[in-house]
Amino acid sequence: MIINFRNKKHNHAFTLFVFALGMLVMSYAAVPLYKLFCQVTGYGGTPKIVEMNSSNTLSQEIKVRFDSTIEKNSIVTFEPEIKTMKIKIGENSLAFFRAHNSSNKDVTTMSVFNVTPLQAGQYFNKIECFCFDEQTLSAKEKVSMPVSFFIDPSIKDDKFINDLSEITISYTMYVR
Repeated sequence: MIINFRNKKHNHAFTLFVFALGMLVMSYAAVPLYKLFCQVTGYGGTPKIVEMNSSNTLSQEIKVRFDSTIEKNSIVTFEPEIKTMKIKIGENSLAFFRAHNSSNKDVTTMSVFNVTPLQAGQYFNKIECFCFDEQTLSAKEKVSMPVSFFIDPSIKDDKFINDLSEITISYTMYVR
């Protein structure tokens, strides 16, 4: 079939087809691109992921609260080992979350995270986290999963949250 572009109907149909195809491609690319944008900028409370802490440690402390949720009637229990901790801004810190598979079969889990207040997400940096990868829990297995993080000292330069006294990191664990 040869498309005759001199015919206005064919030209218009071809343009609409290319537009629809472009929109379909953009819809598939939107989620990974948005996730990458949030991880790089800290937008929407998404903590930044870094390889190492090159910041100076400040004498000021900030309280970090840990929160966890799972789906209703889940076969896995999931909770922070410590609910709150005071850390020095810029200092590497380590927290742990407990997960227990109470079923008789292996399960795979994935955790998603968020920081509140949302403006603090760009200053909350994760070095290592169980949430970066899927976790497989064997039948009846109990595990302790680490989160290595620090609060970027430039949080003190942000006039909107420089007097912030508490940050909450929330995890939701999903079971497949």
